[in-house]
Amino acid sequence: MAARSLADTARQTMVFSEIFTIALDSFRASKVRFVLTAIGMVIGTASLILVVTIGLTGKQYVMNQIQSIGANLIYAYYEGGSNASVSLGSGGDWLTVEDMKAVQAQVPGIQAASPMLELHDRISVGNGKERDILVLGVSPQYVTVRNLQVLAGRFFDDDDAMARAKVALVTLQFAQTVYGSAAAAVGKEFKISGLPFVIIGTFRERVDTLGQSEIAGDTILIPYSVGRYFTGNDAVKQLFFSTADAGDVPRATEMIKEVIQSRHRPQSVYRVENLTGFLQVASKVANALTIILLAVALMVLLVSGVGIMNIMLANVRTRIREIGIRKAIGATRREIRLQFLAEAVLISLFGGVVGTVIGLAIPFSVRFFTEYRIPISGLSAIIALAVAMLVGVIFGTLPATRAAQLDPVESLHYE
Repeated sequence: MAARSLADTARQTMVFSEIFTIALDSFRASKVRFVLTAIGMVIGTASLILVVTIGLTGKQYVMNQIQSIGANLIYAYYEGGSNASVSLGSGGDWLTVEDMKAVQAQVPGIQAASPMLELHDRISVGNGKERDILVLGVSPQYVTVRNLQVLAGRFFDDDDAMARAKVALVTLQFAQTVYGSAAAAVGKEFKISGLPFVIIGTFRERVDTLGQSEIAGDTILIPYSVGRYFTGNDAVKQLFFSTADAGDVPRATEMIKEVIQSRHRPQSVYRVENLTGFLQVASKVANALTIILLAVALMVLLVSGVGIMNIMLANVRTRIREIGIRKAIGATRREIRLQFLAEAVLISLFGGVVGTVIGLAIPFSVRFFTEYRIPISGLSAIIALAVAMLVGVIFGTLPATRAAQLDPVESLHYE
């Protein structure tokens, strides 16, 4: 039994070796047809890998943009109540710095926090012209919470806040419009409601929020301790918090809302929000676009498969006499079927390998020659090769079955 099993194994090995040799001889005899047939699979496979790469790149870009605003950011504000329409500090159950301190004391994981009060004024700048500006009174930790980029000078610190120093930071847009550049604005003076301030720095948001954040084009940041001089009370428009770990954001958001609500009237409404929802939406949109593009790439592969099937059907017709000879000398239907199926799979797999190399070479080249760290998915290459082989099997089955069913006697008489 063991000897018989070894003999069967040896025969099977010889059969597969012969099938592979015949397939290679067939390709050598019609190189142009082989290459043209494989081109469709090359395009389809490369497209599949590039589509995944594009999807991952787009997802990474969107995530980076949102994280640049502050992935760990949580912000709270007074939404309404019995006096929701009144101005800041003149009525209503507004948030205060004491609320911020209570949150820091009761909510674990808070890394930084800052109040924000908002003022509007019209100032006279160096060229004698007046400009409408937005003044935000914030704490030194605001630069961390909002992930701001200081372009020139420095941000005010705890010493400035405690000393109520009349210092300010201006946006890049304001500095360029009024003083010509970010560096030129540092050291300049202006007055807010008659109180002189010195510009100690120029800043910008790390990503353009298109005016959808609290920071506008002509925004000036001053210490909150100084901003209270203008409002005369401790009411704030918003409270900003930042957690040490992005995973703590959902839990901290709920706890912050509970702490704030417990310190105010039950009928007062407060909103505590974060950017987690934006991250989830962005991820879903990127995944949906990737699926759509993958569907297009799979359509290309299916068209390539149809092309392989047509070529293999034509190949069967031109090789009917060869099939008859092989059957006459002892080849079985199974061996004939395997021969033509192997040819279809080899064509498909050859195109898949070349397409995979091209699909991976493009993003690798971008990473090598530029500073962009494009994400590359090794799984997409494995899937592309598997799909290429599957297409060869599916679309090579019909031609292989037709070749195996040919009558050997009629095949020998075929001209």
